[in-house]
Amino acid sequence: MPELSESIAAIKQGAKEDRFTYLTILQYHVKSPEILPALNDVLEQDAQLAEEIGWDLVQMLLGIPGSETCLETVARLGNPREVIIKVMEALDGLTEAAGDEEAATTPDVSARFIVLLGMVAILHRRIKTKYPSRFLGPSLVKVFEAYQPTPEMTAAVINLVRSLSGRKRPALPTRKSSINVTNLDQDGDNSKNAPDPEAEQEEPTEDKMQEKLLQAFVTCILQRYVNQNEMQWSARLLEYYHPEKLVPGKKTIAQAFNEDGPLHQRDAVIGQLVALADDLGLTKLSDSFIAYMYENVTIVDPLAAFEDFSSPEDIHLSPGGAVCLIAYWVFSSEVFDADNPQPGMYIFPDHVTLLERFLGTEAQVEIGSSPGIADALLAIGLGLQHKGLIKRGTDTNFMAYHHHLTLISVFHPDIQIRNAATSFAGTILHSDPDDQNRLDILEDLLENCMFASLKACAVVWLKEELIAARKGNATNQFSSPDVIDRLQYFVFPATSAVKDMGEEELLDYWAQNSLFLLQVANFAFFLFSEGCRGLVPAGMRSAVEQRFAEPLVGAAERLLKRAKGQGGLGGLGEKDTMGVSILAERLKGLPLQ
Repeated sequence: MPELSESIAAIKQGAKEDRFTYLTILQYHVKSPEILPALNDVLEQDAQLAEEIGWDLVQMLLGIPGSETCLETVARLGNPREVIIKVMEALDGLTEAAGDEEAATTPDVSARFIVLLGMVAILHRRIKTKYPSRFLGPSLVKVFEAYQPTPEMTAAVINLVRSLSGRKRPALPTRKSSINVTNLDQDGDNSKNAPDPEAEQEEPTEDKMQEKLLQAFVTCILQRYVNQNEMQWSARLLEYYHPEKLVPGKKTIAQAFNEDGPLHQRDAVIGQLVALADDLGLTKLSDSFIAYMYENVTIVDPLAAFEDFSSPEDIHLSPGGAVCLIAYWVFSSEVFDADNPQPGMYIFPDHVTLLERFLGTEAQVEIGSSPGIADALLAIGLGLQHKGLIKRGTDTNFMAYHHHLTLISVFHPDIQIRNAATSFAGTILHSDPDDQNRLDILEDLLENCMFASLKACAVVWLKEELIAARKGNATNQFSSPDVIDRLQYFVFPATSAVKDMGEEELLDYWAQNSLFLLQVANFAFFLFSEGCRGLVPAGMRSAVEQRFAEPLVGAAERLLKRAKGQGGLGGLGEKDTMGVSILAERLKGLPLQ
């Protein structure tokens, strides 16, 4: 490797050679950060040289630490239409790295992304063409493909959009959650920008076209960020609406987001993205923006139109990103007392339409791949219900709506969101004014649902309906023993098959059904108490004992004997062993006589 002084001399003197020879010299000598100031001096002093070879320097410099200044000079002096091509190629390389999750979030990849976006901002502001949107659209696609939803990369995206939109917000006070990254465009000297050698007069309609591209791009970024960074909006809203249900001494989710640095940072980043959407005019378009969400039943890929459009109407917002934006408006208006637009929506038909649209026929797949959108949808529903925005018109399909909520409660990967969905589903069930509908929903769950956790919820909801009818002296489906007679074989199914199960099969049976069985045992204590005597049909007590309780008691005792005999838990965890013991004690103690 040549000496530093030798390399500096070669870089300075070689600029007199032809361009091909000079590039060969640079490839040999530009290997370390120490050489970069000399190269930058040469480029700044010879703008013609920078214009001619700038695009050849992008890949050469990008891998060298500390090359930001040189790359900024290349972006300001190189031919913008040529350099942007090389920047797009470099972003492609980062997209390939994104296939490796570990490599995609390394400091090196993040640093390159930040520098490249600074160059994109400079280059697009320099390109003077009739249709700048034709350059902007493909560039935004490449940026989005390379983007990973880290705080640093997201900050770079925010800087890019602010530069391209020409909107400057006042600097905010520095906070511990703030993310500051290199911003070649806004931190540099724009007076150094060379003119576009192929400049053309811009079409008057281009402002609107570029604004729509940026709006769509920001909604795409918002969707990806929320899907990969748990915001827990619905769970936090539930805490806010029902503080009486909080466990004393246990840290709330809201406290965690206030006190935990990375979580606090998530709120800050989302706030900046939403502010960006506001800058781009989406807040002012709130009514038509929200109507667009539930009136368009086909989910579109917004990026698909970024390179093929003839009017702003051809450019689509990200549906998922739009849902996240609306959810943030709802959430922050309540929890942060923010002055946001209020969605002109009702649960029926607007919110149920959104749920149907996003969950579709493959709910488990959709919720698993877009958990942030599912959380956002749930948060919107909670906000609407809390404000009493239940129906617009007369079409109210509570069963369909309840079904969609329970899908989130079963399939969402975050237990806090599952709990919020379960709680909300219960609220919606009880709020249906038609008691026959409520009974039909419960019967459908108990008879047809394959998920023990959801059947356990149905048992709890049934108990709540019985209590409400008794307290309110109501005369409805839940005040008569007919309801228990109708549901008894679903609530207390025959369990005689457990007698013939081997121990391993019995363990599997317990794993699949424990939540339901324990909840039914609790329900039985309630139902067979003195206060509910009028609800129990004649002869049901002994039938439940023979059909349901006795076989389960025997099975539970076998499992407990196995655990004791093996000197350990016998295949049961400590929690399961306790659950089996509780089940046996509860069933033995039922007042069945």
